Amino acid sequence: MSQIPLISSTIKQLLRQRKLTYKDVAVHLEQSEATIKRMFSNEQFSLYKLESICELLQLTLCDLFELSQAQQARISQLTVQQEQELMDNPKLFLVAVCVRDGWLFEDIITHYRIEELECVRLLARLDKLNMIQLLPNNNYKLLIAQGFSWIPDGPLERYIEQQVLGKFLQGDFNQEDSYRFYLRGSYSDATIATIKRRLQQLTKEVAQLNEQDIKLPLNKRQGVGLLLAMRPWQLGQFKNMLRKSSEPENKKANSIC
Repeated sequence: MSQIPLISSTIKQLLRQRKLTYKDVAVHLEQSEATIKRMFSNEQFSLYKLESICELLQLTLCDLFELSQAQQARISQLTVQQEQELMDNPKLFLVAVCVRDGWLFEDIITHYRIEELECVRLLARLDKLNMIQLLPNNNYKLLIAQGFSWIPDGPLERYIEQQVLGKFLQGDFNQEDSYRFYLRGSYSDATIATIKRRLQQLTKEVAQLNEQDIKLPLNKRQGVGLLLAMRPWQLGQFKNMLRKSSEPENKKANSIC
């Protein structure tokens, strides 16, 4: 797998962290901004240019390669382009979900109507998107962290909101391995912060458990959806009963669900 996209992504992240722009890179390299944008777009870096960019970032080439390698092991969010490509190709999205859950190549082609050669091509595309590192014999190394999150208001989040959440909540939660609980209340800012922190911690723990269970064969696991949600909220039928003098006090009128 080519390491250039990963190095390019690392450089972009470092530039953002240091509040540097393509224009700053152009000035440092004594080239036009258009040339620099094209260089990043095509991901064509000579060693000389990489070394010059490292000087701007106050890094050595070794530092850059080490940071890129560290980033490779913990990709926690895709780019907008990567998310959009998954949304544009349902089979690619399906295979991405499968590999994130640790499915073997044989599991994918056995359970879904995806032919062997087609699955190889889809895995190769995920490799190109830096979501996996494709290995011999259709094995792979997952490059996405279990704590992976979608981009706020990005393609994946919009898909989840439009196609998933409504159907998920309307399903049957009376089975033994299901659970649903709704709680409302009026809380202080400090309590809300505490609840949010504990939900975030639960999210991390669930991700770690998923990573642990990936080692089990597929027939020892089942797909499960887990939704954690909290936001200012008041039932519409209650909100309609508010006196007009109370409506501006949104913070007091709302409750958290």
